[in-house]
Amino acid sequence: MTAAVSRRTLFGIGGGAATLALASAPVRAAAPAPAVDNPFAPPADLAFLARNENPYGPSPKARQAVAELCGSGCYYSVGGEEKLIAMIAEAHGLTPAHVLIGSGSSEVLNCAAMGLTGGGHILSADLTFDPPVRYAEAKGVPVKRVPLAADMQLDLAAMKAAVGPDTKLVHICNPNNPTGLLLPNAALRDFAAKVSPKAVVLIDEAYNELTDDPAAVSLVDRVRAGDNVIVARTFSKIYGLAGMRVGYALARPDIIARMKPWAMSVGGNTGGLAAAIATYPDEAFLVYSRARIIEARQMIEAAAKSAGLPALKSAANFVYVKVPDAEATRQRLQAKGIIIREPYGKWTEWSRVSCGKIEDVARYAAALPEAARA
Repeated sequence: MTAAVSRRTLFGIGGGAATLALASAPVRAAAPAPAVDNPFAPPADLAFLARNENPYGPSPKARQAVAELCGSGCYYSVGGEEKLIAMIAEAHGLTPAHVLIGSGSSEVLNCAAMGLTGGGHILSADLTFDPPVRYAEAKGVPVKRVPLAADMQLDLAAMKAAVGPDTKLVHICNPNNPTGLLLPNAALRDFAAKVSPKAVVLIDEAYNELTDDPAAVSLVDRVRAGDNVIVARTFSKIYGLAGMRVGYALARPDIIARMKPWAMSVGGNTGGLAAAIATYPDEAFLVYSRARIIEARQMIEAAAKSAGLPALKSAANFVYVKVPDAEATRQRLQAKGIIIREPYGKWTEWSRVSCGKIEDVARYAAALPEAARA
């Protein structure tokens, strides 16, 4: 990394701005950058709470598997992908034909957005995790966005009313990002039952394992029943493999077949697959990670309450906190070496704080009252 874009700048300005900084950096010969301890992670002196990662991963078993199998990196990992698919299918009571592996869940979400929308449009919320929707939109797929309800929840009634004959895909993130809100289970199931005969319902369940009852709030059972439903999952959150890029979709085999042509990978990446195979059944690591993430989430919620700031009740690994001025709050925190995500569009009074390491969250809690002043 050149002096023009330092590692501190890259991690300090947030994900979207970091990309912009790289794109605008001058191209010139530069003196070699000083050695850094780990160019793949935030600088150690930053409290990094800007991305929804699990800082306690990868698990020891995942690290061991990657070390043992890195020598096989010269081969395409078709066999490794097949093994992970078989594990996932068995865990969910499905067949391998019901499973599509991708480079993170982003790839399989993109596959759905592109492969299932021919001649029609996507229906989504106006505040959600929408890179796949924006990707399809950039490729010419029309998108209709439905505003959130007054309580910041996805407005299922309005979304159902917006479904028309040209609606091909309905995109739902549950729990939603960046609000962290989990949809009422009965309402979501009723929505899917009524909408799925008209359009494919895509449920992004990236944070499912962090909910109080993951199996109960998932719609995987509707995939087993043969409904027009896709469930997307990722190894980037509770499994602690965000940088290793492994995710998957569950759907009827005919839906998977329509998504596959849009997949970019041939067998996935060896390191990511090895880590995912090792971590998927590692219940001890998942229990530990969930406990630490929930501890951090409760600390953020308590800090907001102590500062007199409203916060939405999160079921994920981040909290959406209402502040007088989200950008001013972000900049004041950044000045203290505490990095949170930049505001989302018009939601300028809402600040998303990720559940990082406990000691980093403690720094945020201590700094919040002054940083969030009016």
